[in-house]
Amino acid sequence: MARGETGPDFIEALARGLDVIRAFQPGRPVMSLTEVATAAGLARPTARRILLTLQELGYARPEPGGFALTPRVLELGVSYVRSMSLWEVARPHLEELVARTRESSSIAQLDGSDIVYVARVSVPKIVALSVQIGTRFPALQTSLGKVLLAALPPAEVERVLAEPSRSGIEPRWRPDAKEREAALRAVRAKGWAVTDQQLALGIRSVAAPLRDGLGNVIAAVNVNAHAAETSVEKLTEEHLPLLLKTAGAISADWAAYEAVPHVTTAG
Repeated sequence: MARGETGPDFIEALARGLDVIRAFQPGRPVMSLTEVATAAGLARPTARRILLTLQELGYARPEPGGFALTPRVLELGVSYVRSMSLWEVARPHLEELVARTRESSSIAQLDGSDIVYVARVSVPKIVALSVQIGTRFPALQTSLGKVLLAALPPAEVERVLAEPSRSGIEPRWRPDAKEREAALRAVRAKGWAVTDQQLALGIRSVAAPLRDGLGNVIAAVNVNAHAAETSVEKLTEEHLPLLLKTAGAISADWAAYEAVPHVTTAG
């Protein structure tokens, strides 16, 4: 994978290993050695050594026709979520919100031009796109992403959205710069965002920011619904007040958590 200039402490071998893991995109659970090498921008012998190393560590396995990642890869993302402790802080509030709205609720953070889900409480409903911890979607077409993008300076928004999405999703809504800026201005003015089937047909959601003790936006939380069951009016008139209350409670608890010294003792 092409890179810009790197510092003297940059470990190329580690970067190549991560490139191989990222080569496995949605809809491609099994890839041949040649496909992995091409997607990661590596020579076949290099890709082969990395795949065999990942296999020995338990992060990949051989399959007919090539290689596949194992569920152990999820540990990498779960480690991040656990280190943030955001899930522990947010969980009771998300569970209460889901119980009252009877709709799924998630928390996401920005990663390049995508959002990545870091916490979720779901209800059993058939939706157009499956969501779990670690799922990524193009940010601009989601309510969560709009909230996170609106919190950035305009120049930073331009830089972030210039990065290609790694979600594998082709969104329905593709605004020009003027329409995009207007949408984000509206989010800044209101303090929350709604999306109506802009990512995929049948998906509606409303989102609000989560803030730390200094008022910085650290994540976003949403209520997600199926368009055939929940109107935009119901989202904004019934679910939004509950969502805003939940976002405020999570933010307050997170600020309190940050303010308390945390000491790790040897077990």
